[in-house]
Amino acid sequence: MGSHSQRQGGAVLGSPIAHSLSPVLHQAAYDALGLTGWTYRAIECPEADLGSTLEALDREGLVGASLTMPLKRAVMPMLAASDDVAGLVGGANTVRFDDRGWLGSNTDVPGMVAALRPEIAGIGEGPSACVLGAGATAAAAIAAVAQLGFSRVEVVARRPEQVAALVELATAVNVGLAARAWDDAAAALAAPVVISTTPAAAAADLKDSIPGQLGVLFDVIYAPWPTPLATAWTAAAGRVIGGLELLVEQAALQVELMTGREAPVTAMREAGYAALARRA
Repeated sequence: MGSHSQRQGGAVLGSPIAHSLSPVLHQAAYDALGLTGWTYRAIECPEADLGSTLEALDREGLVGASLTMPLKRAVMPMLAASDDVAGLVGGANTVRFDDRGWLGSNTDVPGMVAALRPEIAGIGEGPSACVLGAGATAAAAIAAVAQLGFSRVEVVARRPEQVAALVELATAVNVGLAARAWDDAAAALAAPVVISTTPAAAAADLKDSIPGQLGVLFDVIYAPWPTPLATAWTAAAGRVIGGLELLVEQAALQVELMTGREAPVTAMREAGYAALARRA
């Protein structure tokens, strides 16, 4: 393995991965930082190929890789070390190749905090937040709302048995967790912050449950945008943060981990929105 200083560039792994905007964001960062020769590409990688693909990229001399689900959880046993957040939520979205082995980090949680904090500055700490969904992204959302000062979270899940896996995490971050059935979502949607981690089609059937008093909706989907829930929320005069904001913030933190330089967040955000507009 080469030393970090000789390494350059990265990749995002997942399946399917062709739709990913990560190459646009990371390449925009490399270009803005003047890192000539650095490239970042998307690689189709099913879970069974994760170990061999990372080994190949390590040998190739990349600095690291970004991971999408379900690879974030699958990589954990392969890591020499991981940061506290990855350990807490049981998933790493970033792997850096190092002489000591593979180092895992989770930038999803701090990325969510960075995207949400300016939007919720006025609502005060302590009240309940709402998370739609109970998968890996929901776990990141629970860790994020804890950092944002919420003491309770209501998890609205289509499959209630999935919520059990989140209880231990909520306890670890000192947040009280209450589970709600999918068809009982209306009361939970009145929370000051609602984070939707579910597919757009699944969340669409909640648009008729939107209450009169709306807080901030953070929808982690970025394409196609806007989602039906985001459209309904905006129409009801609620504030909406789109998934591209999360993508940009977590990618910026990955860029800092991989380059050791401050990420050019504005350049990355502009490149992301331009790419979305081209697709639309």
